[in-house]
Amino acid sequence: MGRLLLATTNPGKLREFRRLLDGCGWELVAPQDFGLVLDVHEDGETYEENAIIKARAWADAAAMPALADDSGIEVDALDGRPGLHSARYGGPGLDDPGRTALLLRELEGVPDHLRTARYQAVVAIAFPTQFSVLSLHTFSGTQEGRIGHAPRGCGGFGYDPVFVLPDGRTQAELTDAEKDAISHRGKAMRLAATWLKEHSG
Repeated sequence: MGRLLLATTNPGKLREFRRLLDGCGWELVAPQDFGLVLDVHEDGETYEENAIIKARAWADAAAMPALADDSGIEVDALDGRPGLHSARYGGPGLDDPGRTALLLRELEGVPDHLRTARYQAVVAIAFPTQFSVLSLHTFSGTQEGRIGHAPRGCGGFGYDPVFVLPDGRTQAELTDAEKDAISHRGKAMRLAATWLKEHSG
């Protein structure tokens, strides 16, 4: 069984990665398992470019295949913001609740029918450069919803407490299994897991 580095230091993402890749035929390891620290400069102009940048950097640093994702939330009333900057929205001094509060402030007075939004995710799997510069694979997923008026629920992470689904619940009010079945990352990771199973030998 080959080893696959889950290239994230975000605890929420790491838990989702492990759930969604369970049974993929690879031994899943994390940077903290090796004391590996890497500051990757994400200067891509798309989710795919950033996911590739991260996957390649971690694969070379760890000398093993690496899986990374880049994702974000795009709010139509904000011309697609936060988008690529979702994880850093508002600057380095804000945590997830702070970024969510900022988003809600920017949407004050915007009616429900104009609060449409979507989550986007791209997952990249890269192999160390010495194996082959062509060993790169990407998978994507999208989830539609809208932004609520106040946080609800204690599950998930990021903007999940204000991302309202068609049934009226927020993403943070779902069970892990419910979220995995419909989320942007769940869709992308299932495609990645299928590829990994096919190449686990």
